[in-house]
Amino acid sequence: MSETVRIDSWLWATRFFKTRSLAKAAIEGGKVQIDGSKAKPSKNVQPGQTIAITKGTEHFEVIVEGLSSKRGPASVAQTLYQETEQSRSRREQSSEQRKLARAAAAAPDHKPSKKERRDIQRFKRDNLE
Repeated sequence: MSETVRIDSWLWATRFFKTRSLAKAAIEGGKVQIDGSKAKPSKNVQPGQTIAITKGTEHFEVIVEGLSSKRGPASVAQTLYQETEQSRSRREQSSEQRKLARAAAAAPDHKPSKKERRDIQRFKRDNLE
């Protein structure tokens, strides 16, 4: 029988999640799929399987290259999986969109004065009614 590792342990070892309990919570919340189907924390992974991980606004799609149940250096963790090219380009594109959205919503030059604050409060109060 080939070597297998629990998915929650593998996600922790590959540094997708900081703790195993966070990995378990994400799996139970439906944020992790193995080969397109919902996973359970005790599900074993094998090399060659495709894992889809949603973490906040980031969406990773990786192929299992190696197995480890021990957390090691980040350089070793990166050798345990291969991110698909489609996933990588999608993440870079969404990152660029977030940067552009942040740049468009520029911060004001100064803090509002007392009169400006009162005007803002009056404007909000009048528009809510």
